[in-house]
Amino acid sequence: MTPRNANSNKKNLSSEQREQLLRTLRARFEKNINRHEGLAWAQVQTKLESSAEKLWSLNEMERTGGEPDVVGHDERTGEYIFYDCSAESPKDRRSFCYDREALQSRKQDKPKNNAVDGAADMGIELLTEEQYRELQRLGEFDTKTSSWIRTPSRIRKLGGALFCDRRYDTVFVYHNGAESYYAARAFRGSLRV
Repeated sequence: MTPRNANSNKKNLSSEQREQLLRTLRARFEKNINRHEGLAWAQVQTKLESSAEKLWSLNEMERTGGEPDVVGHDERTGEYIFYDCSAESPKDRRSFCYDREALQSRKQDKPKNNAVDGAADMGIELLTEEQYRELQRLGEFDTKTSSWIRTPSRIRKLGGALFCDRRYDTVFVYHNGAESYYAARAFRGSLRV
């Protein structure tokens, strides 16, 4: 996956793109109030409007099928926390292996990209296991798909990577070789604004 404006280092949206994104985010925020009870859209929008680069990252999350939404507010830093909240793993981030090392290790049938670099290109971070479980308390996600999560270095050093899904009303954490990739596995990210 390459960023849409790969020919430019600028991570800015046009005013039209910005307005459309803000409308989309507001509608999702208002529709899913259970994800952020006690928070007001006006404060979130003020924060978003002051950060062009974060808006660009949210637009990338949206463009690739992540359906980002506010899931929390860090009282200490004042930041709003967004997660990918699409019901299933984001469609345009599927069939990625875990990281660049895994991608380079494949001799044939290479995936189009890897989750770690894909997230970095978008300016977001892969969800941790704890964040993934937090997300699952807000609804039912990945009931037919799965999502790579940030893998501890000790596991990665041994060639593995972790992913999660929800089956039988339970969140499962599994492992695979980091070079594996599947049409139903993507990655979910988080962004602080």
